[in-house]
Amino acid sequence: MADGKFVAYYRVSTAQQGHSGLGLDAQRDAVMRYLSSGGWPPLAEYTEVETGKGANALDRRPQLQAALAFARKHKATLIIAKLDRLARNVAFISEMMEAKVEFIAVDNPHATRLTLHILAAVAEHERDMISQRTKAALAAAKARGRVLGANGRVLADQNKAEAVDRLAPIAERLRAFKAEGLTLRRIADTLNADGIASPGGASWHPGNVQRALARIANGGAGHGRIGLVA
Repeated sequence: MADGKFVAYYRVSTAQQGHSGLGLDAQRDAVMRYLSSGGWPPLAEYTEVETGKGANALDRRPQLQAALAFARKHKATLIIAKLDRLARNVAFISEMMEAKVEFIAVDNPHATRLTLHILAAVAEHERDMISQRTKAALAAAKARGRVLGANGRVLADQNKAEAVDRLAPIAERLRAFKAEGLTLRRIADTLNADGIASPGGASWHPGNVQRALARIANGGAGHGRIGLVA
């Protein structure tokens, strides 16, 4: 801790998400819940909209640079909602550790420097896997488009089954969100903030969240069948 002095940093990775607010509200809610436990209002808040790609990602984030400068000046701790809101990149996290500013991720507030490196490596791996799945899904969709006329009904059923399979890794999480009574918008915001792509490789929005919940209910993705009403 830094004697209760914190600088909040929020980030979304595309201009589209920045304009729509996807993920930002969820990040701010998480940070504010953590700070409220100690009665610490943030000294300042910084919001970034940036792709985060490339070797010079830190240099291309003026809001993060400003947040770090402010934290150094006031001997405060930089606080973020999740580690992957900084980057899904081990080299970037290592560079952050050399910035001489303590930082804390709300999703793992007791992480040590070693743990942060491990978490960054896991996040980097997840990013690569999401990219690979997205490319595979787009290639499969393109292939289906070429042969759909041959037997439309069979392919449509196959497509539905494949959609359920792609939802399987997050099926239990979606069920939990629904059980908690989260709105479709809040579920979409949370998934986008966590960097989880939709089965089609796009961002989440209430429409595809509703379809995903319906497919899980009807297709039984994950463990067992649990009826859901979108």
